[in-house]
Amino acid sequence: MDLSQIKMVVTDMDGTLLNNNHEVSPLFYSLFEELKSLGVVFVAASGRQYYSIIDKLESIKDDIYVIAENGALSMHKNIELQTTGIDRQTYLELLEITKNLKDSQVILCGRKKGYLEDYGHEFITMFEEYFGRFEIVEDLQDVVDDVYLKIAICNLKGSEEFLYPALKHLEDRLKVKVSGEMWLDLSHALANKGYALKQLQERLEILPQETMVFGDYNNDLEMMGRATYSFAMENAHPNIKAAAQYTTKSNEENGVEYMLQKMIEAKKKLDC
Repeated sequence: MDLSQIKMVVTDMDGTLLNNNHEVSPLFYSLFEELKSLGVVFVAASGRQYYSIIDKLESIKDDIYVIAENGALSMHKNIELQTTGIDRQTYLELLEITKNLKDSQVILCGRKKGYLEDYGHEFITMFEEYFGRFEIVEDLQDVVDDVYLKIAICNLKGSEEFLYPALKHLEDRLKVKVSGEMWLDLSHALANKGYALKQLQERLEILPQETMVFGDYNNDLEMMGRATYSFAMENAHPNIKAAAQYTTKSNEENGVEYMLQKMIEAKKKLDC
């Protein structure tokens, strides 16, 4: 494994770069400065909203690229690089399909903000962790002045068991992605982290063999195929461990930072 040729590092957030308290470690920031000095591009790729991602990485937000909403939006220095949304007719159809899902909360992830109906204080408190900007509306059908990036659905009992079976029939024309233990996302067929990463690699003229990616859940599957150096976290879903070329330590053990240190050491040794 020759990490000295890496030019781009791409990492998921929840369960990967963030610990179980949704925090970025101080170690990451010191390593980021070394990456920057070595000319390595850093990309945060998450199912989270763009504003939530940059809130987590506030001190370096102008030095990084962001793939948000599972690839439906890519940004750099608050400049939009690509958007892959769904049309209003499809959006309204999905609202009709999802409105009767038992024990589930439906959220519209728009370009400007997130939208949800009033599901109660407890849910909204949990929801705020993932959305930096949002609005509570009376009816999601009434949202017209925004780009529909995706629909996110939460089921506290488990997305893989209680949401995916009811929605997998949509896979022939949309992306149906179990993105977390409680979350499932519905989006444009091309809205995935792998597609967004491919566009970014082409824009920056960086090859898959010069790319290192980290992930833990099914919404990271497509980007595993865009990097020669793909790493599953020790805490990753079995599908990610099967798709990745390598495994690193868990998010609680700074698995991303562990491999970044090895990569930095390899690049410095090459320069000697």
